[in-house]
Amino acid sequence: MREKYFWPSIRLVMSGIFLWAFFDKLLGLGFATEAPRSWLSGGSPTAGFLKFGTEGGVFASYFQSLSGNVFVDFLFMAGLFLVGLALLLGIGLRIAGYAGSLMMFLIYLSLFPPVNNPLLDEHIVYITVLLGIARSNAGNYFGLGKVWGQMKLVKKYPLLK
Repeated sequence: MREKYFWPSIRLVMSGIFLWAFFDKLLGLGFATEAPRSWLSGGSPTAGFLKFGTEGGVFASYFQSLSGNVFVDFLFMAGLFLVGLALLLGIGLRIAGYAGSLMMFLIYLSLFPPVNNPLLDEHIVYITVLLGIARSNAGNYFGLGKVWGQMKLVKKYPLLK
């Protein structure tokens, strides 16, 4: 009985990670992003990390070249919001899990190799968790997954589940 609540609980925690990052970068809540550097104030949500956070990585020069790109900023923010919202609502979890995993993998690559372990860091854990959510029925509890799964379009295209 308790096992059926494991993935839904993890799903909600992961939604908080994605949505918090989105709103902090959008509004500059003063944690990772200060208000004057928020996206709404004209700042780039990716510039600081891509320019300075990737130093020393094998792929640093590539990721640094993306710093401040408006298209990259838009994709990043859309990804944070849409993955976070899907996880919160419990709908579209397959796409959200795969898209979130791709985002985490790109962040992992930008930092490769990790500082504290030759291969693993928290992004690999997030990828594993997101793939678990994508393959579970985590949206059926504390979410709209059951209703979403009954829609004709979702039945026709199970990837939307």
